[in-house]
Amino acid sequence: MHSSHLLLEEPIRMASILEPSKSSFFPALTKIVGTLGPKSRSVEALSGCLKAGMSVARFDFSWGDSDYHQETLDNLKVAVRSTKKLCAVMLDTVGPELQVINKSEKAITLKADGLVTLTPNQDQEASSEVLPINFNGLAKAVKTGDTIFVGQYLFTGSETTSVWLEVAEVKGDDVICLSRNAATLAGSLFTLHASQVHIDLPTLTEKDKEVISTWGVQNKIDFLSLSYCRHAEDVRQTREMLKKLGDLSQTQIFAKIENVEGLTHFDEILQEADGIILSRGNLGIDLPPEKVFLFQKAALYKCNMAGKPAVLTRVVDSMTDNLRPTRAEATDVANAVLDGSDAILLGAETLRGLYPVETISTVGRICAEAEKVFNQDLYFKKTVKYVGEPMTHLESIASSAVRAAIKVKASVIICFTSSGRAARLISKYRPTMPVISVVIPRVKTNQLKWSFSGAFEARQSLIVRGLFPMLADPRHPAESTSATNESVLKVALDHGKHAGVIKSHDRVVVCQKVGDASVVKIIELED
Repeated sequence: MHSSHLLLEEPIRMASILEPSKSSFFPALTKIVGTLGPKSRSVEALSGCLKAGMSVARFDFSWGDSDYHQETLDNLKVAVRSTKKLCAVMLDTVGPELQVINKSEKAITLKADGLVTLTPNQDQEASSEVLPINFNGLAKAVKTGDTIFVGQYLFTGSETTSVWLEVAEVKGDDVICLSRNAATLAGSLFTLHASQVHIDLPTLTEKDKEVISTWGVQNKIDFLSLSYCRHAEDVRQTREMLKKLGDLSQTQIFAKIENVEGLTHFDEILQEADGIILSRGNLGIDLPPEKVFLFQKAALYKCNMAGKPAVLTRVVDSMTDNLRPTRAEATDVANAVLDGSDAILLGAETLRGLYPVETISTVGRICAEAEKVFNQDLYFKKTVKYVGEPMTHLESIASSAVRAAIKVKASVIICFTSSGRAARLISKYRPTMPVISVVIPRVKTNQLKWSFSGAFEARQSLIVRGLFPMLADPRHPAESTSATNESVLKVALDHGKHAGVIKSHDRVVVCQKVGDASVVKIIELED
């Protein structure tokens, strides 16, 4: 595999670093996924998140019941209508998550070098000597010397809310561990992560299936984030399940890579999934620290070349309680963009953090700065070389549109698409300007009634770098006469002007189908 880090555009003037950041309708080309929870579920908070740049809302079913999440989603719909900002919905499954059950909810204090027993016997009270867990196969899965992390939220090694355990002895179904650090565990549930250990549990649990077929169907979810995805077969089985659920046959599956097992089968998983989420929190403790940067660069490069969206998690943990990210975090967000990320996923920062709106706008501003110095020229050449010849028809049109837009310094690319594929391919070549994807609804009929599809495709581009969707009037099919295309184009241009990305005398590149042919044209605006 080639080295995948894209150098910055040369040279950078020091004075330009000090210029103030400009805010605009499109805060950044990189998208932001926000996890909704106690601190981000009121209409007011959600309106703030949308205005700050959140374009995908993630509902994490590891906690909270369907009614709780439904109330949040209903509020989100109100916020979407009032702010006129589109937002997609992502359902995140629980998956085979191992948990410590603390029924009494009393805080548990563990001392460094003390012994603690993990037991599947959930009748026992959780204490500093015994931690009951929800899995009876742990003793079979681990061996002496293995590492286990237990914590309420984060595992960074620096916080006092998680503990690093080393397996000292396996005794029947119990696992006796030595605590490597002192910690206080507060709350009723803690996550348990056994480092580099295969856990023999299904990727989609019965609870997950139930949530998807009830809450998921009811809300026609755009994305399903498949937690702890370890094999391509996990994605295939999930897709079979979604197909049977009618409305969800169009839902995109994002495989969440959380451990070494998922990384080992990364190439096959990428082939089957619609996109990838790199869960850096869990991967960060499954891998030795010195390997963490490498998997990120390699995985993002592969996603970019496959033209599939890549989402990165855990970037500004410290903003959960602070108004400013640390220096390392600010650099990390920028590097995620330079490495080829499509979107940044915020977890605790928006879910229970004190500053959800500020976090979104800070991350957006850092992304926008990194995008300015992204070496598009080098990236474009590498992608064309990787794709090879002969290129497919669509791929050659997409790459030509991006090349033309850069050569004529177009302010925006407008792409007419019905499935969303053409727009995604344009994004694959990482244009430096926004792409307005005009989704033309397709007419579907089942003899009894006509229906238009298009809303799914429009919302699904909200996670792809640089794509800003607009749903056209269903009376205009994608391969229609030039007259209707002209009127749709006018609407798209007006949309761009209103958004402040198109000014008079600007050049715009348009990519559309006319009959059987795809055309790329450059138009210059008069007024």
